[in-house]
Amino acid sequence: MQFDKKNYSTEVLLHLYKGMLKPRMIEEKMLILLRQGQVSKWFSGIGQEAISVGTTMALESDEYILPLHRNIGVWTSREMPFTKLFSQWQGKMNGYSKGRERSFHFGTNEHHIVGMISQLGAMLGVADGIALANKLKNEKKVTVVFSGDGGASEGDFHEALNTAAVWDLPVIFLIENNGYGLSTPSRDQYRFKNFIDKGIGYGMDAFKVDGNNILEVYDAVNTISENMRNNPKPAILECITFRMRGHEEASGTKYVPKELFEEWGKKDPILNYEKFLKEENILTDDMIAEYRASFKKEIDDAVEIGLNEPELTPNTATELADIFAPIENIISENYEGLQHVTVKPASLSKSRKRLIDAISDGLKQSMQKHDNLILMGQDIAEYGGVFKITQGFVDEFGKDRVRNTPLCESAILGASYGLSIKGMKAMVEMQFADFVTCGFNQIVNNLAKSFYRWGQNADVVVRMPTGAGVGAGPFHSQSNEAWFFHVPGLKIVYPSTPSDAKGLLAASFSDPNPILFFEHKNLYRAVDLEEEVFDDYYELEIGKARKVRDGNEVSIITYGAGVHWASKHVKEAGIDADIIDLRTLLPWDKTAVEASVKKTGKAFILHEDTLTGGIGAEIAAHIAQHCFKNLDAPVMRSGSLDSPVPFNSELEQNFLPKERFKKELDELLRF
Repeated sequence: MQFDKKNYSTEVLLHLYKGMLKPRMIEEKMLILLRQGQVSKWFSGIGQEAISVGTTMALESDEYILPLHRNIGVWTSREMPFTKLFSQWQGKMNGYSKGRERSFHFGTNEHHIVGMISQLGAMLGVADGIALANKLKNEKKVTVVFSGDGGASEGDFHEALNTAAVWDLPVIFLIENNGYGLSTPSRDQYRFKNFIDKGIGYGMDAFKVDGNNILEVYDAVNTISENMRNNPKPAILECITFRMRGHEEASGTKYVPKELFEEWGKKDPILNYEKFLKEENILTDDMIAEYRASFKKEIDDAVEIGLNEPELTPNTATELADIFAPIENIISENYEGLQHVTVKPASLSKSRKRLIDAISDGLKQSMQKHDNLILMGQDIAEYGGVFKITQGFVDEFGKDRVRNTPLCESAILGASYGLSIKGMKAMVEMQFADFVTCGFNQIVNNLAKSFYRWGQNADVVVRMPTGAGVGAGPFHSQSNEAWFFHVPGLKIVYPSTPSDAKGLLAASFSDPNPILFFEHKNLYRAVDLEEEVFDDYYELEIGKARKVRDGNEVSIITYGAGVHWASKHVKEAGIDADIIDLRTLLPWDKTAVEASVKKTGKAFILHEDTLTGGIGAEIAAHIAQHCFKNLDAPVMRSGSLDSPVPFNSELEQNFLPKERFKKELDELLRF
C-alpha cells in the first residue's frame, strides 16, 4: 500500500491515525462483550475504518453525513461521547433514542449525522433534501451519504442520483464496494465493472480510491468537497474495500473464500498506515502505547457506566406523547359559520370558490406566510400541475420554491425529509394519490417514525388527489387513505368542502408533523359545491370533525364525497340524521363521534374506500366498544366493492356505494 502524505501536516497525519485506532479498539471491545452476552448484536466495520474516518475528517464539522451501520468511525470522528453511544447500543434511556432504536438507526443534529433505516437506499434521497436546503440557503456546504455495493441495487439509488444530477446538488454519493451484499457476491448484484462507470450515465463526476488507504480517502473527499462547495453538483466516490467480519456477527463468513481474507488481511488500513508513519518518523511505539492506553480507559469507563445504568422503565404516556412533534396549545372556536377556527381571517371578505380554487388559494397564502416552504412535484411549475392548482405560482415564488421533479417519487419524498432536517417545510404533490406506492417506504418508515425515533420532526405535507367518479380506471382512482391509517406518526386530512379545504391545508403547513392531505378529484370543479370562502388566510384545527347536520334518528359518520352523498339523500328522504364529517382521519375525532352516537342510538359509517379494511371498520369497532350501552341497532358500514376501480362509467358507479348505501341505511333505520 502506497501512501502520499502530500502537504498534510504531522498533526493531520496523526489525527487520522488516532481517528482509525479509536473505532477499531471500540469494535474489539464490542466483540468481547458480544461473546459474553452483554450486547445483543453487532455489525462490524473492522478493516473499513479508513473510509469512515477519512471522509468525516475531510469535511467541515457542520456538514451532514448519512452513514450506514458499519461506519462507527463517522460517529467517533465527530467526537460523540462514547458513554452515550454505548448506552444507545444497550437500549438505555441515556442513549440517543430513549431505547427505541438499535445501533446506528438514529440521528443527531448536534453532530450533523443522520443514521440509516434498515431499508437500504432510503437515506440517499434524504441527502438530496439536505443538500437542496444548503443550496437554497447558499451555505456552501457538502452532504455525504454512504451506500454499500449491495444497497446500490435499490431503486432509491437511481432516483437519488438522478435527482441530485438534475438539480445540481452538492452531494457525495460514497459507495463502499466490499464485494458482497451480505452473502451475495458482486457478480450476482450487477454486471458493470466499477461504480464509477455510472458517472457518465448520470452526468456527474465519479472517482475511485483505495478504501483501505486513509490518505487516499481523506484527500479525495477533501478535494471533491472543496470544489463542490463553490460549484455545487453531485459526485460518486467509489471506495474499494473488504468486509473482514460477517454482515453481522451471527451470520459468519463461511460463504467467503479463505484466500480473500488472506489477501485483504495484508491490506489492513491501520497496520499499514501505522507502518508508514513509523517509517516517516512521525509515530513511535511509545506514542501508540499512549494512544491505546487513553482510548482503553475511555472505552472501559464508558462500558462500566453503561452496563450499570438501570434498565429502562416503560412509560406509556411518554411513548404515545412522542409519536408527534408538539404544537403550541391552540384554542379553536366556531367563527362565521366555520367550525374549529384556530387562526381567524383578517377580514370578513368572502368570494365563491370551488374546492380546487380554495386549495390553490390556501396553498398560495401558505407560501406567502412561510418563506421556507418548498413545493415539489411532477409538472407543478410552469405547467401548473395536471389539475392546475399551482398555475402561476412560478411567477410569484420562482423555480427554487416551486420545483418540477423527475419521476422519482421516493427520492422526492426523501428530499422533503432532508429539507425538514434543515429546518425547512416541504410540500410534495403526488400527481395522483395512486402514485404514492412508488414512495411508500419514505412515508411510513422515514417521515412517520422520525420524531419517535430521534426527535426530528418531518415538516412535510403530501398532497394526494384521490377518489373515483371521473372514469380514470384502477391506477388513477383509488381511495388509499386506509393504507396509511395504520401508521403511527402520520396525520391524515380529508376535507369535503372548499372552506374546510383551505383552512385545513393552511393548518397542515403550520403543523410540524407529516400530513397526508387528500383531495377528491371529482369534487375539485363541482359547481354545485361552490361556497362563500374567506379570502384571507385562516386555519382550522386538525383532528376535529365537523357537524354537517343535526338530527336524532341516526348518526352518519363519513368524509370526502360521502358527506355530499349522505347530505343529499337524507334531505330528499326526510331522514332526521346527525351527519359527522370527520375531516381528519388520523387522529380522528372520537369525542364527536361518540357524542353523536350516544344521542341517536344508531351509527352508520359511509366511505368511498373499499369496505374490507377501510377506516370504517376501526370506527365501527370503537363505537361497539365504547357506545354499546347506547346502541339500539348494530353498527353498519357501507363502502365500495372489494374490487379495483373499473374504468367503464357504469361499472364505476356500480363499484361506488353512492346508491347502494341508501338501501343499507334504510335497513338500519328499520331496527
